Amino acid sequence: MAMKQLDTILKYEQDNEQRCADQLKVAENEYQQNVNRLQGVADYRLEYMKRLSQRAEQGLDSATYSHYHAFIAKLDTASAQVELAMRQAKALVEQSKNIWLKQRQKVKAVELLRDKRLKKIAVAEDKAEQKMFDEIATQQYIRRPSR
Repeated sequence: MAMKQLDTILKYEQDNEQRCADQLKVAENEYQQNVNRLQGVADYRLEYMKRLSQRAEQGLDSATYSHYHAFIAKLDTASAQVELAMRQAKALVEQSKNIWLKQRQKVKAVELLRDKRLKKIAVAEDKAEQKMFDEIATQQYIRRPSR
């Protein structure tokens, strides 16, 4: 395989690796956003529960209590939805990471093949150069006047 072809393949695989790395970053960011959302919902729920507790100490009517209770149920539902989204995002992170690692292996394989090819070319060039020097030395020896 010619060096130009190996260089083209290497560039293609490196570009694919970069796309995979970018997708992994996007997936990791989405996962982190879901973690932050879940924490935000949990914090808000805790704050709302504190308010309910404070209002209950002062006394509240059943309609207000029902309002608080319904809103807390909505927060619980939102929390469950965000948790599901977080698990899905985590699975996507793992999948993206595996894809990136496989692509990284491809890049390393092509780099190794390219390096071997470069070494082979260098050895061939060294042999050709040595052959040329040997030929020059032989010609000089033959042309040297006899004593």
